[in-house]
Amino acid sequence: MKLFDEIPVERPATPLLDTIDTPAALRAMSSAQLRELADELRAYLLYSVGCSGGHFGAGLGVVELTVALHHALETPFDRLVWDVGHQAYPHKILTGRREAMTSIRQYGGLAAFPRRSESDYDTFGVGHSSTSISAALGMALAARTRGESRRVCAVIGDGALSAGMAFEALAHAGHVDANLLVVLNDNEMSISENVGGMASYLARVFASKTYTTVREGGKKVLSRLPGALELARRTEEHMKGMVSPATLFEEMGFNYIGPIDGHDLPGLTQTLRNMRDLDGPQFLHIKTCKGKGFRPAEADPIGYHAITKLEKDPAPAPKTEPQAPADQPPVTPKVKPRKYCNVFGDWLCDMAAADDRLIGITPAMREGSDLIRFSQQYSQRYYDVAIAEQHAVTLAAGMACEGMKPVVAIYSTFLQRGYDQLIHDVAVQHLDVTFAIDRAGLVGEDGPTHHGALDLSYLRCVPGLVIMAPADEAECRAMLSAAYHHNGPAAVRYPRGTGPGVAIPEHLEPVEIGCAEVRREGSGVALLAFGSLNVPAAEVAERLDASHFNMRSIKPLDRQAVLDAARNHDLLVTLEENVVAGGAGSAVNELLAAEGVQAAVLNLGLPDAFVEHGKPAELLEECGLDAIGIEAAIRQRREAGRRDASGQ
Repeated sequence: MKLFDEIPVERPATPLLDTIDTPAALRAMSSAQLRELADELRAYLLYSVGCSGGHFGAGLGVVELTVALHHALETPFDRLVWDVGHQAYPHKILTGRREAMTSIRQYGGLAAFPRRSESDYDTFGVGHSSTSISAALGMALAARTRGESRRVCAVIGDGALSAGMAFEALAHAGHVDANLLVVLNDNEMSISENVGGMASYLARVFASKTYTTVREGGKKVLSRLPGALELARRTEEHMKGMVSPATLFEEMGFNYIGPIDGHDLPGLTQTLRNMRDLDGPQFLHIKTCKGKGFRPAEADPIGYHAITKLEKDPAPAPKTEPQAPADQPPVTPKVKPRKYCNVFGDWLCDMAAADDRLIGITPAMREGSDLIRFSQQYSQRYYDVAIAEQHAVTLAAGMACEGMKPVVAIYSTFLQRGYDQLIHDVAVQHLDVTFAIDRAGLVGEDGPTHHGALDLSYLRCVPGLVIMAPADEAECRAMLSAAYHHNGPAAVRYPRGTGPGVAIPEHLEPVEIGCAEVRREGSGVALLAFGSLNVPAAEVAERLDASHFNMRSIKPLDRQAVLDAARNHDLLVTLEENVVAGGAGSAVNELLAAEGVQAAVLNLGLPDAFVEHGKPAELLEECGLDAIGIEAAIRQRREAGRRDASGQ
């Protein structure tokens, strides 16, 4: 295996890879050619991700597995289902998308994850974890019903295996005796280190040489004894029951094989060919290294889970000292914008210092939600529950029952998985749980599976739940304090990336829940902005001489602010980075209807469609939610109103 120390900035020579337009071409290759192909594939993966940015370490770790799977399976007739999709870049390269890889995650380019509309080889669209076995089982059962002799394979990581959905599918697969192959890619990592009993068990057992030595050595000794072959087999079964997870999977009905080296391409290829032709549920356990072949990623798999696009260093500009005009005072330097997740991370540590009842909970998003410092300073009050969003929410509910103050740090799109628990376990019992909802709105390059486009709609209908959205970094801190001190369930939803650059106070004073802020008084039009769209709202208000309300709270709404805006303006415009259906604008409409107030209202938000991937600014422009689009929509609405009034 060729090892790399740097990411190539120029396209590497890949003569063998360049001949692969479909996986069928590699099925006629010799073992030596497959090894050469794997080296070229790893080199091209390094180059293409360097050009585009994106998921990195996971793909490097499955180069050999990807080659072996497409060599052993007759894809796309045989179905290959990837879990999550972080590791599917090599798969995309081998399935006709090689030259488009430099566009991945960019506006109009390839999707970050497998997508059915993109390729026949992408059999199931993913983005969230732990779905592969359920989907693959459905495909296998459909094939059996239709009398088709296709093999179906699900590839799942040990991190994704920590979720209950994966075990539900495993239990069902054994029960229905489906022809299903599950490949467990065990690299002891998801995005950060895996946690939980199963992950710890796999790591503990198979990190030891004792298992392999006893297993292989015992078989060799027993096989030399007359009539001992059956004894060897039975002895191996008992040994597996004592020191490996085989018993768990075999009791579920799977034939368990492994663990084997996931970077031994000849051995892996032969094993997959052998297992391909076996009937019933099969389980192959492979050991891999995340970031394999790129030494910096092997040394730091967390840091190299994903990388940003590598930019060529520009020529340094000549340094000049700016001179302020003599008749003007010096310019006050702007506050450096901070990421909202960092605002949350600092607030959590500060509030934990002030209140020893605070508990921090995350479903495997320690780095993304900026819980690193909290996990170090308050390790006894920090719980990473692995990829188990449902458990995270109900765990918080149980803690709240005992007088603790749990804070659940979770992405908007992942909270969808814990929705039932939020309703039944938290809200119905009116438990004191704070939800810090990160990645609200359009998150960018990860696309529709990761956009936080629905949370205002699915949260607003939950009785007794307070929902707030900050306009800037300072409000984010104050709203987190307000949610924490509120006696009951409360959520603060904030976007990915940086705020507008507002100074953040050190104190923990809360904002008043349900109280809007008038940021500009104008005439004619009132902009009722929620959360992140206060930034373009301020620009549009200046251009149109409109009033600008920072609404702050979605539930409860500031009733008086809405009624005053309706009474004093010809047109109310609601702005939110959430789907219009059922969102904050709908809440304004409902309030006006309930009060019997007739007012012209324009609801602007995300469309009734799944927004594609791209930079957030590009997507906001596409959705008409940048300042130019908002102003154009308002002018069009007012012009239409004038035509209606004149009878034209």
